[in-house]
Amino acid sequence: MDDKDLEILQLMQSNARLTAEAIGYEIGLSPPAVQKRIKKLRDTGIIEKDISVLSPSKLGKETMVVVQVKLERESRLHLDTFKKRMKNAEEVQQCYYATGEADFILIVVVSDITAYEMFTQEYLFDEPNVSKFTSSIVMDRVKVSLDIL
Repeated sequence: MDDKDLEILQLMQSNARLTAEAIGYEIGLSPPAVQKRIKKLRDTGIIEKDISVLSPSKLGKETMVVVQVKLERESRLHLDTFKKRMKNAEEVQQCYYATGEADFILIVVVSDITAYEMFTQEYLFDEPNVSKFTSSIVMDRVKVSLDIL
């Protein structure tokens, strides 16, 4: 990877819809050269995926909750089971296996507090390996980003 690749990544992480022509104009490369570099960045896994960032509130998902989950047991099987359940839960936008007081940090997005209660019943209270969890309701999304560069 060189400086031109980093420039491409910076531009793409703020707007994945930029054309190779627009990127090339910005960084001084031809569109075919940009396309070749982007393909290599994708093939090597540096670019994991291209996504659209949606507005939760405009889609009826008014409530965001940061949830800290502590497990009773942390064997590989228990961890993998919980990870799989969180990956399959549509309400879970992000799930992090972490160090510290909590074993997992979840970002949960739901329509309202009733929907969050239903989520907790299905995925936390009914999960025998969850020893405790704490919830923090998000008041304002001050910064939302996956930018690295």
